[in-house]
Amino acid sequence: MVGTTSHLPETGALGQEHITAWLAALAGRRSREEIHELSRALDIVHQIHNEEPTFGGMQHRLALVQTADILDQLNLDTETLVVALLSDLPGAELECAEPFGERVQAMIRDLVRIRTVAVTGSTDTSARQSENLRRMLLGLADDVRVVLVVLAKRLQLMRVLGSLEAEDQQRIADITQRIHAPLANRLGIWQIKWELEDRSLRVLHAEAYRQIANALEEKREEREQFIEQVIERLQKQCVEHGITAQISGRPKHIYSIWRKMHRKAVNFDQIFDVRAVRVLVDTVAQCYEVLGMVHGAWQPISREFDDYIAHPKANGYRSLHTAVIGDDGKPLEVQIRTWEMHEHAECGVAAHWRYKEDGKGDAELERRIEWMRAWLEQPGEGDASIDDSDAEFEAQRIYVLTPDGKVVELPRGATAVDFAYAIHSSVGHRCRGAKADGKMISLTHPLESGQTIEVITVKEGGPSLDWLNSSSGYVVTSRARNRIRHWFKRQDYDQHVSLGKASLDKEISRLGVKKPDLEQLLPKYNFKALDDLYAAIGRGEVSAIQIANLQVSSAVRDDDEEITAKAERRITRHTGKGGQVVVEGVGDLMTHTARCCKPVPYDPIVGYITRGRGVTIHREDCSVVNRLRQDQAERLIPVAWGEDQSQGTFLADIQIYAHDRKGLLRDISSVFSNEEVDVLGVKTHTDRKKEKASMRFTTEVADMTQLSRVLEKLAQIPDVLEVRRQV
Repeated sequence: MVGTTSHLPETGALGQEHITAWLAALAGRRSREEIHELSRALDIVHQIHNEEPTFGGMQHRLALVQTADILDQLNLDTETLVVALLSDLPGAELECAEPFGERVQAMIRDLVRIRTVAVTGSTDTSARQSENLRRMLLGLADDVRVVLVVLAKRLQLMRVLGSLEAEDQQRIADITQRIHAPLANRLGIWQIKWELEDRSLRVLHAEAYRQIANALEEKREEREQFIEQVIERLQKQCVEHGITAQISGRPKHIYSIWRKMHRKAVNFDQIFDVRAVRVLVDTVAQCYEVLGMVHGAWQPISREFDDYIAHPKANGYRSLHTAVIGDDGKPLEVQIRTWEMHEHAECGVAAHWRYKEDGKGDAELERRIEWMRAWLEQPGEGDASIDDSDAEFEAQRIYVLTPDGKVVELPRGATAVDFAYAIHSSVGHRCRGAKADGKMISLTHPLESGQTIEVITVKEGGPSLDWLNSSSGYVVTSRARNRIRHWFKRQDYDQHVSLGKASLDKEISRLGVKKPDLEQLLPKYNFKALDDLYAAIGRGEVSAIQIANLQVSSAVRDDDEEITAKAERRITRHTGKGGQVVVEGVGDLMTHTARCCKPVPYDPIVGYITRGRGVTIHREDCSVVNRLRQDQAERLIPVAWGEDQSQGTFLADIQIYAHDRKGLLRDISSVFSNEEVDVLGVKTHTDRKKEKASMRFTTEVADMTQLSRVLEKLAQIPDVLEVRRQV
C-alpha cells in the first residue's frame, strides 16, 4: 500500500513548515535542480489556490501536495510530481505551466480533457460504458504518467472520502471501483489498486468489509511480517539446494477476499490464499523441487493442490498452486512458476487483468497497456524512453462522447460522419453538420479523443455520394461505408432492376444462348424475387456472364443425366476436336462438331448421323437441324456433353462491330493472345463512308467460361461498339 508521509497533515491546513519538511525529505533522493522545480510549482499552487477549499472542504493546496507525495512514493520522476501539483490549474491560468516545458504543459492539457470526460461520462453505470470509459482514459493520455496522476488524485480523494456526504461517498466509490481500480490493475500498480478497491468496498459494502476485517484478526502489518518470515525461510532452503529463486508475497487484501467469497460462494474459513507467496525459478524441474521443499516445511492442505504446469488452464496459464498450514496454524498459499510462465501470465494471453475482469482479447488495447507497463517497470531509464517510443505508443483508436455522456469508440482518423453512423444509421443519413465541444467543425475533420460531439441533422434526407469517395475524407469506417451503400441500393432499386435486365439480355444475346429460366437460379443466390436478382446484376454484385453460363450449364447437365441414364448400356464417349460427347443408342461412332453452328459446352445439342463421317454435333437451334427435322428426322439422335471437357477445344465465331481506326486489329489480337485463344480464320469488312468495321473471328476456345471472358475483354477495347458470339 502507498502510505501517507508523516511530513504532511492528513487534514486541515498546509503550513510552510509542512512544505519545508516535505521538500527536505525529497532532497534525499532528488537533485537540487529538481527540488527547485518543485518549489516553483508550489509557489504557483499557493498563488492560484491559496486557501481555496476542495470538494468536501479540504484545503486545495494540501490535496495537491498529498497527490504529489503518492507519486513520489511510487518513485516517479520530478516532471510527474510537478504535473500533479499543477493538475487543477483553471483554463485561464494554464500559461503558468509554460516555464516547466512542453511535456509538462501537454500532460496538464491531457488532465484537463480527462477531467471533463470524468464529469460527463461516468453517469452511465453499464459494464460496456465503464469499459469504454477506461479505454478512453488510456486513449486520452499521450503520456503514461498522465494516467498515474489521475490514479494518484483518485487515491487521495478516497483517503478523505469520510468528510463528504453519504450520497457523494457512494457515487465516488462506485466510479472508483468501476473505472480507476481496474485501470491500476491493468497497469500493474498493485499498491494503488489494492487501496482503491478496499476503500471502495468499505463504502459500498460496509458490513461485509467490517466482517472480513474482523475475521482477519490481525493488522495488515502483522500479516506482512508473517509473509516476510516465510520468504526468509524459503529463500534459505533454496540457497541450500542451489536454486536461484525470487520470492515475493503479500497478504490478500479485503476486496480480493470478498470477491472470492462471492465468486465461489464460500465462507471466510474456506479461503486459503488470504496470505500468499510466489516463487520464481529458472526451470520446470526446479518448480517441483521447490514444491517438495514447501510440503516438507509445512503441512499441505488436502484438495488444495493444482498442477497447472502439467495441466495448463484454457488461456495458457501455467503454475503450481498449493496451500499449507503455516507455523501459526493459519493457511498459506504458495505459487511456484518459471520466469517464462510468469512473463506469460503477466503480459501474455493469460494476463491477470484480463481473466480477473472477464475481458475479451483486444490486440490494440493489449499493445498499449503492455507498452505502459513496460515503461513503468524501467525506472531510471531517463526521459528519452518516453520520447523514443511515441510512435509505438500512439493509440490507434479514439474515444469520443455523445452529449449525454455515452462513450463511442472509433478508429483514429474517424470523422463526424463516422460518429453519426456509429450512433444510428438514420442519424448518419440525415447528418449535415457537427459540433465538437460546442464549436462547429467540418464533416471531414478528424475527431480527437475526449471530444463531445453533437451531430446536426435534418428531418429528412440521405447521404451524399461524395461520402463514398475515399479521397474526400468523409468516412473511414466500414460501418459507415456499408450503411451509405445500402441506402443508395434501396434508393436506386428500380433503376438497378432495369439496368440488370438490359445487361443480362445483352449478355445472352452476345453469347448466343437461349433466354434462361431465372426462377430456378433464385435459391442459389438467396433471392426471393426475380427483381432482386436483376437489381443485383445492375449493381454489379452478380455478373451477367455468370448467370448466363450457370443457367446454360445447369439446364443442359440436367438433360445429360436423363440421357446418360437411358444409355447406360449402349453408349460410347469420343474425344476429338470437339471434346467429349455422350451418344445414345449408337456404338463406335466418331463425333465432330458442326461448322455451321459450332456448339460449345454446354450449349443444347443434338446429333446427326452422317454417311461415313460418324455423328455431327449441332446446336438444337441450328437452322440446318430445323430443316433436317422436316426431311431426315430419323437420323437425329439425342446426345449430351460428357462430364469431363478438360481435354477438348471448340470452335466459336465471334462477331465484332467497331469504329474503324488505326491499331484496332492489333488491340483485338492482343486480347486473343493474352487469353491464349487460337484464331483460325478472320473475315473483315470496312465501310469507308461510315468509318465502321465488321469483323468475324473463328476461334478455338476451351469452354463457355473462356468464351465469356474473351467477349467481355473485347467489349472493353476503345471504339468497339458490339461483340457477340455468332451462331
